Amino acid sequence: MVIENILLWVGLLIFVSVISSKLSDKFAIPVLLLFLAIGILTGSEGLGGLYFNDPQAAKSIGIVALIFIIFSGGLDTNWKETRPVIGPGIVLSTAGVLLTAVITGFFAVYILKFSFLEGMLLGSIVSSTDAAAVFTILRSKRISLKDPLKPLLEFESGSNDPMAVFLTAGFISVLTVKGMSIAALIPRFFLDMGMGAFIGYLMARFIVFFINRLKLEYEGLYPVIMISFVLLTYVIAVFLKGNGILAVYLAGLMIGQAEFPNKKMIKRFHDGIAWLMQIAMFVTLGLLVFPSHIIPLMGAGLLLTFLLIVVARPLSVLLCLLPFKISARKKTMVAWVGLRGAVPIILATFPFVAGIPQADTIFNIVFFVVIASVFIQGTSIPVLSTILRLEVPFGAKKNYPIEFEKTEAIDAELTDMIVPFESQAVGRRIGDLNVPEKCLIVLISRDGKFVIPSGSTVIESGDVLLVLANAADFAALQQTLAQLKKEGE
Repeated sequence: MVIENILLWVGLLIFVSVISSKLSDKFAIPVLLLFLAIGILTGSEGLGGLYFNDPQAAKSIGIVALIFIIFSGGLDTNWKETRPVIGPGIVLSTAGVLLTAVITGFFAVYILKFSFLEGMLLGSIVSSTDAAAVFTILRSKRISLKDPLKPLLEFESGSNDPMAVFLTAGFISVLTVKGMSIAALIPRFFLDMGMGAFIGYLMARFIVFFINRLKLEYEGLYPVIMISFVLLTYVIAVFLKGNGILAVYLAGLMIGQAEFPNKKMIKRFHDGIAWLMQIAMFVTLGLLVFPSHIIPLMGAGLLLTFLLIVVARPLSVLLCLLPFKISARKKTMVAWVGLRGAVPIILATFPFVAGIPQADTIFNIVFFVVIASVFIQGTSIPVLSTILRLEVPFGAKKNYPIEFEKTEAIDAELTDMIVPFESQAVGRRIGDLNVPEKCLIVLISRDGKFVIPSGSTVIESGDVLLVLANAADFAALQQTLAQLKKEGE
């Protein structure tokens, strides 16, 4: 293929993938399925007839994509919400993944007639979850989940991939390296995770320190240099025998909580990069699969998916969350939303590259399990959240025509607050209110329009005030607005 043909295909696939995301919002179809479907339809057994059968290339694309997706996930994590669930989150992302892998592995041994190690390899590949599909579905239905479900699921899905990668690579080593035993994975685990966490921590501190002192003439270069830092974080960790995925996630998590120039622009850029990587990864994996190879395995795949959904995942969640004060309804929800996603399909390319005899069967089974998991669990999440009474209205973030970036030089943030309908501030001018001296009402959102306020602007019920203030002054203004009218006023 000449370069123009390649660019034509790339442009068309990206365009169709982005447009298809509208279907995800409208019909609550997980975007993962749409991207995979585009890849399958474009492949040699689909309408496009594009032949692609290069597991090594697919693995390389998948790893690069995963690096940026994981980093973006860490960067967008809200630490204030995540901190209370850090304990159960870590247990789920380590012990939970291990238990799911082992239980599913035993099922694979009996259903697929695999050897013990091949069963454990398959179990490891499908052991991690992808909550991104969950929140896509909930967003399309305009509902969310009660605390602590949302931060717990987000943290688990972002942090459990390193464990799945470790287990997959570990069992491949046991299968391919002569004389290596499963016991050898124990010291490797501590080196892998410990070095990954250490490099992630060091790189995050260095990146924040460096960016805060870097005075680039062109703002557009800040996201570019962040790309280099992300790649270096992964590579350095891997070179030092650490877990590169864990290093990247931890670096993103720490950087996301720090203050540095052009932070909002960098976060938006990496959000876009993450979406591009998801499209590239899913479409590539869709191209790699041959539907005719999956059809003979559908019976075994469906049985394995069923056991994963109703036995392996719930049992691992129940055991892991036993020490924590989480209600049975919430544990049930955590167990059910353990959707498989992109990572299992990427990991399913590893056995191909390693020359595992059952690689083709493993890849096709994993592909089917992911699709079935997303379809069965994904479409039933809104119904189950209603039955369990765990849904809350989805709080859509309002966009304002003003942006403010907090830095170390200023102790203030731009935050919005709504004026209660019975507030004593309603009908009064801003100048007559007890507004803290260093608290600035920058903008008012009213009836779908924006009002630039002055001291003579009259507050109306339901107004949304965009306020520039520090935490103490913002709390004081909130208290003022919270005071309700007395009867007879």
